[in-house]
Amino acid sequence: MIEASAERRDARRVFLYFTPLTLLIYLALPNGYGFDIALTFMLKDHLRATPEQVANFRLLMAIPLYFAFCFGFARDLWNPLGLRDRGFLIVFGAGAAAVFLVLAWSPLTYAGLLAAIVLVTVCFAFVSSAFQGLIALIGQERLMSGRLAALWNILSNTPYAIGAFVAGYVVEHLSPHETFLLSAALCCLIALYGLLKPRAVFSHTYDQAAARGTTLRGDIRRLVRHRAIYPAILIIFMFQFSPGSNTPLQFHLTDVLHASDAAYANFQGLFSLGFLPAYALYGYLCRRVPLQKLLWLGTLIAVPQMMPLALIHTAAEALWFAPLMGLMGGIAYSAYIDLAMRSCPPGLQGTLMMATAGAYELAWRGGDLLGAWIYAGSPGHGFLYCALATTAVYALILPVLLLIPREVIATADGERNPVAEAELLDEIGETVTP
Repeated sequence: MIEASAERRDARRVFLYFTPLTLLIYLALPNGYGFDIALTFMLKDHLRATPEQVANFRLLMAIPLYFAFCFGFARDLWNPLGLRDRGFLIVFGAGAAAVFLVLAWSPLTYAGLLAAIVLVTVCFAFVSSAFQGLIALIGQERLMSGRLAALWNILSNTPYAIGAFVAGYVVEHLSPHETFLLSAALCCLIALYGLLKPRAVFSHTYDQAAARGTTLRGDIRRLVRHRAIYPAILIIFMFQFSPGSNTPLQFHLTDVLHASDAAYANFQGLFSLGFLPAYALYGYLCRRVPLQKLLWLGTLIAVPQMMPLALIHTAAEALWFAPLMGLMGGIAYSAYIDLAMRSCPPGLQGTLMMATAGAYELAWRGGDLLGAWIYAGSPGHGFLYCALATTAVYALILPVLLLIPREVIATADGERNPVAEAELLDEIGETVTP
């Protein structure tokens, strides 16, 4: 009884640390809904960019994230300021703030804006590698990957939703200069957060077996041989591939349906809010149901998630459908993040989590570019074609679930898995053996 009470107390302290950090990071992300929406309307309204130019900008600004595993690998090997993950928050949070300040006082051009946002994206790739590597490591060591996945998703979607709603106001009331100053202030807060070091999170965290790396060559060999990483990365890529839900929807709402600029932001905000009840439900179910069952249940519910896009004829209908569409994907995405955390090789949590982030970004931007191409070719039926394509990709996730090693998904959150623990120790011992 005393042990269970101590476990709950430690879990609360872990949640307390990650809550503000997650909110800050996802409010400031250059590819988050809030800033991304404000950015695209800068392109559309101030620089008169076409749909293809906006989609190309989104694709190019995210180039560093397509190689996100490199930043994660750097996180696993590098120790900036001798502070490990906290050092990344301090150095690169401050770096992103500096870029935003320069951007705020520079002329607004397509090329200049793109170069600056790429630099900010590089900074946030390091920040995200520290955050995601740390939360995955804690999830493995404390046997709470499911609960942390639910917390992470709830807290990351909340800034997405808030940011999306705020973006509608920002677009209509703030200048680009003021928007960049606001972003710089958020990045400064991230840097300051790196000064915190609560014992519940950092006490002996980097000393345990799950955090143990080896040599550069040994780590690369372990990563390549770790079977669990491949389905985890592929599933997240497939789930995020959704043509039509970004640039085509934005231009369809504003140019075809004659909605205000805020309507697209409101759609994304309601869509993000729709995920939240499912994320909370996952936090309850993950301690009672093995991950294997939750993966199948969530995927089956999510397969038709984007089909309501085919029924949109007015901006009001889009807003009504948005929360339902989000609700349908919540359990699946929480299960996929839980899977990614459990699939991390020891000492390489940053590498795998950022590899999944890169897959997420590549699918998002690639799907958006394909959607923009479909929309330009058939404005009247583009949403139907995109919804059907997305549904087909989601259905193909089901056979990929069969590729996941059973020992990774056999237990519920909080349950010990002797087979997985033995494999972890064997992997480390096998690598360090001459």
